[in-house]
Amino acid sequence: MEPSEPGGTPVAADQHAPAAARPPRATLKRGLTARHIRFMALGSAIGTGLFYGSAGAIQAAGPAVLLAYMIGGAAVFMVMRALGEMAVRHPVAGSFGQYASRYLGPFAGFLTGWTYTFEMFVVALADVTAFGVYMGFWFPDVDRWVWILALVLFIGAINLISVRVFGELEFWLALIKITAIVLMIVGGIAIIVFGIGNQSAGAAGLDNLLAHDGFFPTGVAGFLACFTVVMFAFGGIEVIGITAGEAQHPKQVIPRAINSVPVRILLFYVLALAVIMSIQPWNTIDGSASPFVTIFDSLGLTGAAHALNAVVITAAVSAINADIFGAGRMLHGLAEQGHAPRAFMKLTRTGVPWLTVVTMVGALLVGVLLNVWFQEQIFFLIAALATFATVVVWLMIALSHIRMKHEIARDGKLPSEFPVPLWPAASYATVAFIVFIVVMIGVVENTRPALIVGLLWVGLLALAYRLWVRGAGRERYPLVDETSPITKPLRK
Repeated sequence: MEPSEPGGTPVAADQHAPAAARPPRATLKRGLTARHIRFMALGSAIGTGLFYGSAGAIQAAGPAVLLAYMIGGAAVFMVMRALGEMAVRHPVAGSFGQYASRYLGPFAGFLTGWTYTFEMFVVALADVTAFGVYMGFWFPDVDRWVWILALVLFIGAINLISVRVFGELEFWLALIKITAIVLMIVGGIAIIVFGIGNQSAGAAGLDNLLAHDGFFPTGVAGFLACFTVVMFAFGGIEVIGITAGEAQHPKQVIPRAINSVPVRILLFYVLALAVIMSIQPWNTIDGSASPFVTIFDSLGLTGAAHALNAVVITAAVSAINADIFGAGRMLHGLAEQGHAPRAFMKLTRTGVPWLTVVTMVGALLVGVLLNVWFQEQIFFLIAALATFATVVVWLMIALSHIRMKHEIARDGKLPSEFPVPLWPAASYATVAFIVFIVVMIGVVENTRPALIVGLLWVGLLALAYRLWVRGAGRERYPLVDETSPITKPLRK
């Protein structure tokens, strides 16, 4: 049975280490319930990448984007199963950052943790940018940056109160957007079948998926290019791993959350976008607003368009809320391992790592300036940067998992309780796919700057590790194998 803090919440597995080997450390308030975690996992699949970024993917590939979402979704599922196998075996806070340290070496953990933090920052920039676009639907004469500034300050205040307040807000926001997208799909099907809002012949129907230059209207090149935006949509889903050390029953909660990923992808992405492109031809979706809003607005259903705009605003607020939480928790974990300034371990009386929240809020204020200077180009450059950071984190997860599987076989450890399917072929295919995404970011001219910035980021991390971190914190918190009685500290 796992050790618990007062109140029954499991503590991180690394607390099995002898007390003399560990310096005293601050304790986060474990206020997230199973209900919060389930809806964080469910809501992580529905965000700006779907409600707004999908327009860019549709423009790049046309209806073939549906196939791209299915292929990308299969790769994401394999990454999440790899993360799930490690999280069930090692249910610790910090999750994949610690797994990378454990199986690939301390620098890999440093790279993974800071790149995930960078990912959350960049994704949050995309989310606040999209929020400004959504508010423009109602207030076209108000500068976008005004709304962004107000939102950043509001979300920062929420995250400084307590983790339970964060969890409750995230629960209700996720519930709203999940309910809304299901109703949107049902309403869209009704428009297709009964011609609601437009009675002209051929106005809406599955024929629209083939009628405008076919299923692959932009050719193979356009289809491959769309993956840079498609994979951005899935970024942040790995937050399930961040909650692993806080789940009351990780061996039950995490597998259920991860196994629901394929259904979510098929429902929220493939079916939703198929409905959208059946109602509105793909070549009329210009990205000036969320395609979920424009389809109803163009059909004259202005009431529905306003309601959906409120929903996509809810989705953006939810995503930013989760971004700040995820980055804060990762920074706190990095500080525990000696991979970040110890000041990030400071907590408020309610157990919130306040400096990590303040840091993220300060960083997001950069988004206000970017939206003043580069209003027209900012979203898709940010999306490409987020895609690079996301796939680097996923690559570290996949490689950590492969090393773990080989170690289990080599050392004769007990098998995992939640093994990945189709091992090892599917795992190596997933790694190859992730490398392909990185290559495509460099091939596509509009996203090439993101690859350059991403590679510079990795170089800066390598330099920072060599100058300030090397040799620090490597064995401070050894990672315990919850499945096997064999315990092995972090690799030197």
